[in-house]
Amino acid sequence: MSIADIDANRKDITAVMAGIGRAAREAAGEMAQAPAKQKDAALLSAAMVLRANADDILAANAKDMALAREKELTGAMLDRLMLDEKRVEAMAKGLEEIAALPDPVGTRIAEWDRPNGLHIERVRVPLGVIGIIYESRPNVTADAGALCLKSGNAAILRGGSESTHSSHAIHASLIEGMLAANLPEAAIQLVPTTDRAAVGEMLAGLGGNIDVIVPRGGKSLVARVQAEARVPVFAQLEGICHVYVDRDADLTMARAIVKDLL
Repeated sequence: MSIADIDANRKDITAVMAGIGRAAREAAGEMAQAPAKQKDAALLSAAMVLRANADDILAANAKDMALAREKELTGAMLDRLMLDEKRVEAMAKGLEEIAALPDPVGTRIAEWDRPNGLHIERVRVPLGVIGIIYESRPNVTADAGALCLKSGNAAILRGGSESTHSSHAIHASLIEGMLAANLPEAAIQLVPTTDRAAVGEMLAGLGGNIDVIVPRGGKSLVARVQAEARVPVFAQLEGICHVYVDRDADLTMARAIVKDLL
């Protein structure tokens, strides 16, 4: 079934999303038991594939950029959406950096004894299935998928409609990396439709198959997720950023930093 076919029929969206949820739940069980070496091998393989597929990723991004210009998106939105060789390389390096991190699964973070002699330990375990909803930055597809993989979780990714071609190209590289390491393909799934009804299905929990939702984007996205989600949400609606400029600072650099924050 094509993306166009799915977008044209809300019943198809419900059925497709339900299938994605079931597949993610099954993959989550395998991911929770995956050894660190296998997860790291998948990430390193995906990094290699990203580099090898750079031309395809950039060609997909060019389609997104052309459509974005037709929609007259702002310069800031276009910059977030745009990929080049340096940004593809940064994604690949990001996967390698995540692979180099210690495996969080099974880490003992606290332990104590009760007066009755009972010994208690607090140990990190995977959450299960994580739904991540994000906007126009296509590199989040790689970052979010890799972090979920490293922590032994299954991920359902729903990127912004503006970056759909780029996200699918990046996701294909992640899948190749996972298959090379004999991990389940359904461990990182990308929602195959731009219809916002798919977001609603995720917020409803996909029949109990999503354990937590993580929104990454602007205020309106985060607010919608917090208001409508029927599963736990990891979110920060607003933050406060300060920049302090020392009297000896490079003012040109300071100005560039402030503008980027704004």
